[in-house]
Amino acid sequence: MLFLLNDVVLSLDAAELAPPLTRDRFAKVSLNYVGKLGQELYAAEPLLHHKDLEKAQRLAALIIAKAPDVNAALFIAPSRGCLVDQVQVRYAQLSLEIMGSLFERQKAGALSNVEADRQVWRRLAA
Repeated sequence: MLFLLNDVVLSLDAAELAPPLTRDRFAKVSLNYVGKLGQELYAAEPLLHHKDLEKAQRLAALIIAKAPDVNAALFIAPSRGCLVDQVQVRYAQLSLEIMGSLFERQKAGALSNVEADRQVWRRLAA
């Protein structure tokens, strides 16, 4: 399963996304709580998706567990050590075509934050 976290496409093994122990443990956790957790992680490390792939994958797996239709998330922290509430969060549901295109671009070394922004997040001015 592919999941876009900011400008990195993660390839997650669906069988390992929610082992029974983890599934039971996080059953009552809401998507808002998972978003807050992501905000905390990104407040501490704004480039989490590049610097700690394992934590990024776990965050993506939690998002998927809480919102199976979501396959992209954007966490933007203004600076390292910022207040948790300053971290912006957005979720998206991307088509298989877009996810495949982004993944192929990443494998070719051509996926940048500008390219991901143009195709998905559209934060930058035209």
